[in-house]
Order: sequence, then structure tokens, then C-alpha cells
Amino acid sequence: MIVEYIRYRVPAERSEEFEAAYRRAAVSLAKAPQCADYELTRCVDEPACYVLRITWTSAEDHLRGFREGPDFPPFLAEIRPYVGDIEEMRHYAPTGIRGQGSSVPTLYEWAGGAEAFERLTETFYAKVLKDDLIGPLFAHMDPGHPRYVAMWLGEVFGGPDRYTRERGGYPHMLSQHLGKGITEPQRRRWVNLLLDAADEVGLPGDPEFRAAFLGYIEWGTRLAFANSQPGAVPPGRAPVPHWGWGVAPPYVPKG
Repeated sequence: MIVEYIRYRVPAERSEEFEAAYRRAAVSLAKAPQCADYELTRCVDEPACYVLRITWTSAEDHLRGFREGPDFPPFLAEIRPYVGDIEEMRHYAPTGIRGQGSSVPTLYEWAGGAEAFERLTETFYAKVLKDDLIGPLFAHMDPGHPRYVAMWLGEVFGGPDRYTRERGGYPHMLSQHLGKGITEPQRRRWVNLLLDAADEVGLPGDPEFRAAFLGYIEWGTRLAFANSQPGAVPPGRAPVPHWGWGVAPPYVPKG
């Protein structure tokens, strides 16, 4: 990925038409397969200053794929009147220094922390052991297994890295699935019972949390299913995945 920044200085009397032009031009950006995302921002300290940020799949894809493709002419037609207002137009490579601040709670915090995940897994595995389809898979389950899975989920959703420090992280979790030959009906039952348990113990029911929670459960169980099949050779070492809010609407604290 490469990030292009275009800085404009647009007189106040032209700002409204400038933004309207970019709304039209954005249609071409959205259609371009070389464009990952884009955003136009306006300076609050100097309202004449605008910054357009476009993330391209590569500089080559931008300079040749987009500019020589069918989406560039209509894009340029809309913004051509403002080319003279450009103060900077450069590509920047990400440095890897990035992160998220604390204004948005982690899924772990939103769920209620370690105690919430321990309630979830205790209730869930009680259901599992009584289930005729997946119960046999856990017939010889370690009594501490529900707590260990709570640690895993807590770390995945932004809590302490206890599973990595105390249980061996991803390699240990992977070892629990190798050679098990999990079937798709068993995977689906696992998901359904966990969602039932989430309702029963009162995990947050807001759409944003449940969408993110289910997103991980689907992703994780499908990996476990694939890794459990005969002959599967998944990567032996990897970090514990970290799961966030995804593409849910941004969280806005209630004042």
C-alpha cells in the first residue's frame, strides 16, 4: 500500500463548489480497483486548507493503473479547476508506527472483562458437554478448559495477553485442533451454542458488539475446522489474533 496526500488551498468563496466537485470525483475513486480508500479533510484552523488522502494498492497502480485506466478521465474532469490550488502532491509509505487510542473501548472492556468471558465459557461448556453432536469431542476435557478459553477470548478481544504468557499462545491453541477431523455440522453447533450462551450470560446485545463478536467466532471456527482436517499443515507459529470493532459504525460515547 502507498498513501498519497494532496494538499489544497482553496479560497473560502470556492470551498462549497470544491467539495461538491470532490463528491462527484469520489465516484471514480470508489470504482477504481487500485484505490483502497480515500478521505477529504478540511482544516479547522485555516478553513482554506484541505487534505485529500488516498490509499493506493501501490504507487505503480496509481501512476499507471489508475491514471492510464478508464476511471481517471472522469475523476480529472471534476477536479481540474482546482489543480492550480494544489500545494503538495506526494506519495508516502507507511512506517508501521500506528495504533489506537483509548477513547474507544476494546471489545474486551465492552463485554465486561475477564469475569464476563469466564461466565460465558462456563455456561457454554456446560451446554457442550450435554450436546450429542459435539459433546463427544470434549468427553475428556480438562476441568480448566473453560477458563483457558476465556483467557484466549479475552486476549483476542483486547484484554491481557494471559493466554500467550501462561498457555503458550497460538501454537498451543493450534495443537488442540490438529487431527480432530471436525465436521461442518459440529462447527456450526459450536457457534450456535456459544451464541446461546452469550445471550444467557448477558453479553452486550448491541449490533456493533455482536457483529464483531460473531465475526471472530465465524473466522476462528472456520480456521479450526480447516486446521483439524486430515493432512492439514497450517503455520506452526503465529501471534494470537487481535480482533477489533471492524467496520461497525464508530463508537460515540454518550455524554
